[in-house]
Amino acid sequence: MGAQNTVLVVGAGQSGFQAVASLRDRGFDGRVVLVGDEPGVPYQRPPLSKAYLAGTAGLEQLHLRGEDFFAEKDIELLAGRVAEIDREAAKVRLEEGTELAYDHLVLATGSRNRTLPVPGADLPGVLTLRTRDDADRLRASLVEARDVVVVGGGFIGLEFASHAGRPVTIVEAQDRLLNRVATPEISAYFAALHREAGHTVLLGQGVSALHGDDRVREVELSDGRRLPADLVVVAVGVVPETTLAAEAGLPVDNGVVVDAHLRTTDEKIFAIGDCANFPCVQAGAATRLESVQNAVDQARCVAAAITGTPEPYASLPWFWTDQSGAKLQIAGILSGADKTVVAGDQDTGKFSVLSFRDDVLIAVESVNRPADHIAARRLFTADPHPRYADLRASEFNLKEHLKAASTRG
Repeated sequence: MGAQNTVLVVGAGQSGFQAVASLRDRGFDGRVVLVGDEPGVPYQRPPLSKAYLAGTAGLEQLHLRGEDFFAEKDIELLAGRVAEIDREAAKVRLEEGTELAYDHLVLATGSRNRTLPVPGADLPGVLTLRTRDDADRLRASLVEARDVVVVGGGFIGLEFASHAGRPVTIVEAQDRLLNRVATPEISAYFAALHREAGHTVLLGQGVSALHGDDRVREVELSDGRRLPADLVVVAVGVVPETTLAAEAGLPVDNGVVVDAHLRTTDEKIFAIGDCANFPCVQAGAATRLESVQNAVDQARCVAAAITGTPEPYASLPWFWTDQSGAKLQIAGILSGADKTVVAGDQDTGKFSVLSFRDDVLIAVESVNRPADHIAARRLFTADPHPRYADLRASEFNLKEHLKAASTRG
């Protein structure tokens, strides 16, 4: 790529940072510009609901790289919001008026928190967790709060509860925790774990209103009960940031629609990370994923395409979370699973759940069994994937199965 070529990346989260870093790693010598809507260098988000919230990690540990990295790699880091994409002129306009031309544009705009559509949701003391500033406000609020209610039993809500340093009440509208991302076996284990840690877990309960005066005081549930609360953490999921793409006339459907190379219908524009809806090989359908792995691997895929070595995106999805002393690691996609096998002992807190679709292994969830997780990720690179008939539920060992498969190969 010649020095006159400009790649502009919009969004300075994990995927945006990785895109600019990978371009330089692959020898791209043109202009690279990273535009983020927060000041300072890009930072990691996962620790915000874990170590940073708990106070065991500081600002420096959040940073993906220091300022020296961007200077050394000749990456322009701009703070600002993009107001408009002019596809015909191949440029973007920032809210303050600056215009930036591009040869390739990478949308890494991420996602935003869903709001709670009930009366009182705008009361002081009702907070969300997405950015470093959000985490700072939550840490400060926890110092004075007496009654804390978490609305939402997904990863963020449960991680906050685990690292809040006090008992909280978790309110989940579905009939189990982690309903969207985990099997019932995993949901039941983590519900028990949080209750043992002193948290109150209320399932099958929506929130109908928040009440208060100068701040929130109560959470009204769908059954009419009222919970005391002077701090409410809303963690009911996210929606992709697609406004820029939609206003530019790009197809949007639960994310910016891209092809197998993560390119939009405009050959100059890519989308990656939380905002991208891509054809997922493992799910066999259009999918949008929210994970560090997906953000990083998609960024590398796009950097390869821009530098002349395109490959379809086919990386194995994997996820992880730390809660109340337990580490959950997930490899694969659970969508469409119709059968599960539990390997290990749930009573000891060290076990894995293997999920199958049409008798083929599609996902492995491992609790405090990191070796199983690593073995599962290696198994998913093999062809064909293990089948249900290969397994004996009471004796199945992922490491041994991997060893056997390698021997047969």
